[in-house]
Amino acid sequence: MPERVRDYPRPPRIEPVAQRVRVVFNGATIADTTGAKRVLETFGAPVFYLPPADVRVDALTETARSTVCEWKGTASYYSLRVGDREAANVGWTYHDPNPGYEELRDHIAFYCAPMDACFVGDGRVRPQPGGFYGGWITDGVIGPFKGEPGTEGW
Repeated sequence: MPERVRDYPRPPRIEPVAQRVRVVFNGATIADTTGAKRVLETFGAPVFYLPPADVRVDALTETARSTVCEWKGTASYYSLRVGDREAANVGWTYHDPNPGYEELRDHIAFYCAPMDACFVGDGRVRPQPGGFYGGWITDGVIGPFKGEPGTEGW
């Protein structure tokens, strides 16, 4: 049965992910893990955080960009370069997360829109609409999602 994102909690909850999670950029697998965590928040598609040991961190460069989440704390961003292709600020992490979110420390999340493909299990994911949110839409979740037209005030 699909999960309804309107039923996700606020504040957000962290859950382990049982399936394999993969990220492909410029033809290269830059992340492949069975140790991902997902963050669930009301009306958001799940955001997948990957352990740094399972990410090609040699392809990442930390940037000056940062944002603040009222729950998780201050996020630091990464640009990604593989071969001759680069994408700016496509990944983020919490180096010093707020209390209750410590298990996300240094795990890396990626926007899926700039990637060649992102997968949860065998399913290819779609990006959460709007460009700001980093959620991954799988066949197992249904909206409406923050970021869709008409949801700006959510």
